[in-house]
Amino acid sequence: MSLTEQARWFVLGGDHLVLLDQQGEVPQGSKACLPAALADAHFERFDEWQGQPCYLLDLGDEADMSPLRQLMVAGDEEGFRLAGRAWQLATFRRTHRFCGECGAPMTPKAGEWAQVCQHGHTVYPRISPCIIVAVRKGPEILLAAHRRHYQADDPMYTVLAGFVEAGENLEQCVAREVFEESGIRVRNVRYVASQPWPFPHSLMMGFTADYESGEIRVQDDELVAADFFTADRLPRLPPHGTIARRLIERSLAGEG
Repeated sequence: MSLTEQARWFVLGGDHLVLLDQQGEVPQGSKACLPAALADAHFERFDEWQGQPCYLLDLGDEADMSPLRQLMVAGDEEGFRLAGRAWQLATFRRTHRFCGECGAPMTPKAGEWAQVCQHGHTVYPRISPCIIVAVRKGPEILLAAHRRHYQADDPMYTVLAGFVEAGENLEQCVAREVFEESGIRVRNVRYVASQPWPFPHSLMMGFTADYESGEIRVQDDELVAADFFTADRLPRLPPHGTIARRLIERSLAGEG
């Protein structure tokens, strides 16, 4: 890497924070576009964007930066995707400093994103598979307000989601999660699309499904409320750029 090399610079820190320029974008250009304090910092190349290399630097507890979600809200889908990839790689390094098999210190493995200990045990970045599903009942869609994002004055409603359990296929996970969280049984589960999700290291696999039976009974420790909504009376929804919003719009349009 030279001081004049044109690149994208992903500087991370704290909990899902990223350095953005005055335009609210990932810094682009030579290394001189970065704060002077980073002039001698060691960056690692991890990807490419529009023919330019992407470099990563994790500052650990550094907190004077912007939330990663800001890129998504601004509609910068590729910036959000790459910043999310950078965050997942940084999280992997943070959480695999010692070997889970023997306890010895781990170091980066040459030539690939992996950590290896002195006895040769190698680990790779963790990816947690999740399902996210839009449940349709005629012209209505099932939406829920989650406790982790709840704002009493302006609650956001979204589709249901959850982690895949050991020994479970994706369709089984869809049926289980929907029933556990809402008391609803579903049928006709259909795959739509996927999205990497760096909170902290998930792969969201999106589905639509049809209502089969049951009355709404929310899982209190997960949800504040849930209901079926029509397109003309929707609550506040997740931002564009999320797979949740894509599933909602697809379902209400009658697709899938």
